[in-house]
Order: sequence, then C-alpha cells, then structure tokens
Amino acid sequence: MISKVISQEKISQVEDFLDKYDKIVIVTHVSPDGDAIGSALGLCHYLTDLGNDVTVIVPNSFPNFLRWLKGAKDILIYEKYAEFANKLIAEADLIFCLDFNILKRIGDMGLSVEASKAKKVLIDHHPDPANFCDVTISYPQISSTSELIFRLICRMGDFEQMSKESADAIYTGMMTDTGGFSYNSNNPEIYYIIGELLKKGINKDQIYSNVYHSYTEDRFRMMGYALSEKMKVFHDCKSALITLTKEEQQRFKAQKGDTEGFANLPLNIKDIVFSAFMREDEGMIKLSFRSQGDFPCNTFSSQYFNGGGHLNAAGGEFFGSMQDAIDRFEKALPKFIEVFDKIN
Repeated sequence: MISKVISQEKISQVEDFLDKYDKIVIVTHVSPDGDAIGSALGLCHYLTDLGNDVTVIVPNSFPNFLRWLKGAKDILIYEKYAEFANKLIAEADLIFCLDFNILKRIGDMGLSVEASKAKKVLIDHHPDPANFCDVTISYPQISSTSELIFRLICRMGDFEQMSKESADAIYTGMMTDTGGFSYNSNNPEIYYIIGELLKKGINKDQIYSNVYHSYTEDRFRMMGYALSEKMKVFHDCKSALITLTKEEQQRFKAQKGDTEGFANLPLNIKDIVFSAFMREDEGMIKLSFRSQGDFPCNTFSSQYFNGGGHLNAAGGEFFGSMQDAIDRFEKALPKFIEVFDKIN
C-alpha cells in the first residue's frame, strides 16, 4: 500500500468534476519533457477510457524520444494550431493543468486558459503554486507529476481500470523526471508504484531503451563536443558548466530534446556536486541545473536566473548574451562557497 498523500477533499472535488463534465482539455508547460508528456498521456488515456472527450494541448513541440507513446501523435501543438487550440480551451468544461505551477510556464496559451470558464485542476510537484485553479493538487515532495497521476487514479478507486498505455506513460514520466531513478527517488513508495505498473504489463527495460537509446549520431557528436570543448570545471566550488550557442547546435543538426540530460553529465566527475547547462534559444538563454546531496539548485536558479524547481533539479532563463549569462554564473558561484564546503 502507499500513503494517502492527496487529501480526501481534493479527491472528492475531482470526482465531482468528472461526474459533471466530459469535455476535457489537458495542458502542460513550454518545452514539455518526459514528465509533462507522461502525466498528460497517462491521465488522457484514463479519462478517455471513462468515455470523456479529451484533448492534450502543449505550447510547443516535444522530444522525438517520447513519440513512441500511444497518443503522442494526437497531441495538439499550440504554436502551430493556436486558433483551433484556443477554441478547444474556450469550449472545455474542465481543464487539467499538469506539471507547472504558474500560468507563465505555458507561454501564450496561459491567456486562453486563464480566460476559460472551465473548472480547472492543477496537478503538480513544483513549489509555490499560484492560485489560478479551482482545485490545487500540489505536493513538491513527490518525485514527479506522473506519480501524482498514479496516486490520483488509485485514490479514485480506478487502478483496475488503468490501461497498459496509461501505465506506460506514467512510468515514462516517473523515470525521466528522476534521471532513471538516480535522484529525487529515495522514497520506497516509488518502487511499490513501479511494481504495480509492472502488473499492468509495462516493459520497463523497453521503455528505458525507447527513451535513452534512440538518439542520433549527430546528438552524440554534439555531446562529445560539449564535453571536450565547452565544459568548464570550477574545482573550488565543486561545480561545472556546459554551454552551447545556437550556431553550435545547428552545426550538429540538433533536434528537439537532443540536449536532454547534458546538465547531468558533469556529475559523473569525482567531487562535482553542482552542474549547469546553458543553451541559446530564441531570444534567451535556457538553463538547466542538477546537483547531488544538499546543494540547492532551486535557490541558485531563483536568485540568479529567474527560475526554480527542486533541490537537485531546477531550470531558469536569462535574457541577454551567452557571455553575460556565463559571467553571472561565475560571479554567483563563490556566494555559495560555504554550502559547497559543507558537502563531502
């Protein structure tokens, strides 16, 4: 058995909404990752099997290594079909907001979601959720939003109705948001849930291969270049930084998701406890932070790069040049020297 993390009051509210409404939209954040897509499809399959009319809408495209999931081809990309997506959002009776805590994280789509008269349910595991939904299911101590979807379905008494396709998506989200269960994954209940998903017929080894063994040759050459030419190590601060400009990404024909996991790579170096990856994007620098032990990625990100997240995994953004972003990072590191010194 697993603990009842979600309060009964919130479970009852969601059940009431599902009894009343069947025109449902599921939305998630910009640059959707494995947990965003996994939680969205996991919930979508469950709701569709109940007889609801469900559409998943994401702000922009998602990585190719997630397209094997059943239902991925039916996900609506907002930036390509904004007018149609806005119509669906406006006509929805119920909107599930997954894996984000504030509306700005879903980009331009946020205005439509905010204006919609539909009932809204937030399901997320990031700290400090904004108050924009009728029901807020937010538990930062949980490893992933996909895990919360599993818990929600079970608490509503519908584990037996959960399909293999829903289980595949939930496991994918849990796996990717913990780096293959290598961080934020010490809770024994995670492994109980995995056991229950295995009973649904998931092939966890195949899922791992689908996600992590499907990259292109160009991606591996870019990774090698990033490690050999673009990684800087700060030994005094037990930290490392990798950067890639837009031109460098284009040189290696980078596709959506090709830099996934780059932030984790320097953590394989002995004594490195904090790693950052900077990627030049349209009009900004996107940042990913990863750490080991007690180094607070989320605090570093929120203080210096307009971001946030979890203790060992966070993201941020910087509006300016790559060099300016690097300079800010290098100036910020020494301010955490006492924290680094306490980490063995």
